[in-house]
Amino acid sequence: MTELEDFNVQFIADVQGDADALGLVTVEAFFEKVGDLLAEAGEIESANRAFYEGLYSRGPAQIDGYGGDPRENDGILSLILCDFSLDRGIRLLHKEHVQRLSQKLIRFLNAGLDDRFRETLEETSPGFGVADLIKATWNSVEKVKLIIVTNGDYRARTDATSFGVIDEKPITLSIWDIKRLRRFMEQGLVRADSVINFKDDFGGGIPILKASGGSDALESYLAVIPGKQLAEIYDKWGPRLLESNVRSFLQARGKVNKGIRDTIRDEPHMFFSYNNGLSATADSLEVDKTSSGYQLTSVNNLQIVNGGQTTASLFAASKVLKEQIQQVFVQMKLTITPKECSEEIVPRISEYANSQNKVNAADFFSNHPFHIRVEELSRRILAPSGTDSYRETKWFYERARGQFADERSRRTQSERKKFDAEYPRSQFFVKTDLAKYENTWACLPHVVSLGAQKNFSEFAKKIGKSWGAEGASFNELWFKRLVAKALIFRTTEKLVSNADWYEGGYRANIVTYAIAKLVNEAQSLGMVIDLDLIWKMQSIPEGLKLSILSSGELAQKVITTPPEGIRNYSEWAKKQLCWQRVSESELPLGDAFKAILISSELADENVREARTASALENSINVELEVFNLGARFWEEAKNWAKERGMLSPRENSILEICAAIPKKVPSPKQCGIAFEALRKLQGEGFHT
Repeated sequence: MTELEDFNVQFIADVQGDADALGLVTVEAFFEKVGDLLAEAGEIESANRAFYEGLYSRGPAQIDGYGGDPRENDGILSLILCDFSLDRGIRLLHKEHVQRLSQKLIRFLNAGLDDRFRETLEETSPGFGVADLIKATWNSVEKVKLIIVTNGDYRARTDATSFGVIDEKPITLSIWDIKRLRRFMEQGLVRADSVINFKDDFGGGIPILKASGGSDALESYLAVIPGKQLAEIYDKWGPRLLESNVRSFLQARGKVNKGIRDTIRDEPHMFFSYNNGLSATADSLEVDKTSSGYQLTSVNNLQIVNGGQTTASLFAASKVLKEQIQQVFVQMKLTITPKECSEEIVPRISEYANSQNKVNAADFFSNHPFHIRVEELSRRILAPSGTDSYRETKWFYERARGQFADERSRRTQSERKKFDAEYPRSQFFVKTDLAKYENTWACLPHVVSLGAQKNFSEFAKKIGKSWGAEGASFNELWFKRLVAKALIFRTTEKLVSNADWYEGGYRANIVTYAIAKLVNEAQSLGMVIDLDLIWKMQSIPEGLKLSILSSGELAQKVITTPPEGIRNYSEWAKKQLCWQRVSESELPLGDAFKAILISSELADENVREARTASALENSINVELEVFNLGARFWEEAKNWAKERGMLSPRENSILEICAAIPKKVPSPKQCGIAFEALRKLQGEGFHT
């Protein structure tokens, strides 16, 4: 069996596992799985499930979902079709097969614009919701993206390729096949071949100058790119040009920077002087030597890590300021980053380069201390065996894309069995899952309903503020309660799917609203749900399950009865008014719900005790580390610091005590000061 076949078998098993766990049909589970990937990759804003299959214009029409409201996505209407098979062998997809799938999406697009077709649909159906969205937003649509996601193998190159025009609106087609899904899931690579050819596709090469020096420096260049050319490139590749973390944070801010727009409109010839330009990375590039100097002709996997607002603003301006955009030029610093160090280097380039339009919580990347802390806790803390198991397990937090697959694949067959037992696939979660659980618990279901990436952006801003110097509140107790929230969330997904009142569709919205409503109800009583009990049980008490069902039914009712003038339920669920309606609605909850509540005071007391225990453990660990480093080490550190005059008299005296171990013994407080002094020295270059 080839590696691709092995991946496909595991992928199908994961989809079937999700379908069984959540009570979904397999194609729906497939859509949910790939929808999050498409959003993370920047292909779409958010994944909204909206299935329809039928006939239109004497041919089959079909859609599985769409990528959000085009009015909130630079005028891009994204339509998604799934092609999923349980065949364990790799299906080879030919051009004719993909053509048939594409025509199904095109027919549904045309059907959505047909008033007579929409009148034949039930207004509460997901198909009507997306058809009505197409019609309502058509005047705002500037581009249509057809996206086909399949676990077949498509050999042709089809990524943002032209697929015709409707009403002068260009249509592009992108295929996400099993190879591309594998690359992204295991390595975080978005495209099979993301070569941007300046010379052949975008009007010509651009002037470039090599700027790096020294054997240890990364290969770097300075370039000047015409604004019109940059806008055209963004028009084709869209937000996928932006490094994923930058893209995530940009979603939380305005579409167009007013200052940039005004410069383009009023002083386009001064844009180069006023604008800080772009910082970008790439895997590789090609350069031609001309009579006027070197020109950049093509670049592989270009990622803009700073300058996202500039790029998006130039694209927006190119639609209305066509004459001015011809006079705009942008400077670009381009760094070639080897794949083996890109995870560490690219976020740093993004963080340090970002000064003109400061990205909120710019350092909140996969290597932020928060993520490292959660990862460390997930690898260390054993979950109780609970009521339905006989052995302790762990919950695997994937800090960076592909960690889980990598950890598993590099083991032997027997080691994999041990790994699977220690980290069950059902106990795997990622950054966007974490954000979903936490914001649901913060009673922000309307924010969660914005989609995985926008919700993560909002969550990141809060964590960036609350992390503090050392993130002391994110300790073992916090992690255990996070897992309890995950258990509640996943149980709710299954309960909603199997409920007799569930009408189908909008499950993701119903789930977050149902849980947030219960959290809100508990708070109104001065109580909280006993997460510590759920952690110990590793399951959900029956009383809570009954309450979840009642709350879910209420949430569905509010979500599917929006105010006059709103007909798309997914868009309604994103509004704060929807949450206000749910939170203010009466929800009778009996003693069974109250039985799984504890007072806020008791919950807070548990937090204080956990922090005290954590502080004590950290203090003991610091003391042990100070003694383990030994007198000789501290002697070298003391002398190095004195030569440079870097420490205070107090710090120097404490290092002298450490250098006399075991004749002299530093106190716990002195050990803490010594360790902080050592961090300071290491930051300045001290090492042994």
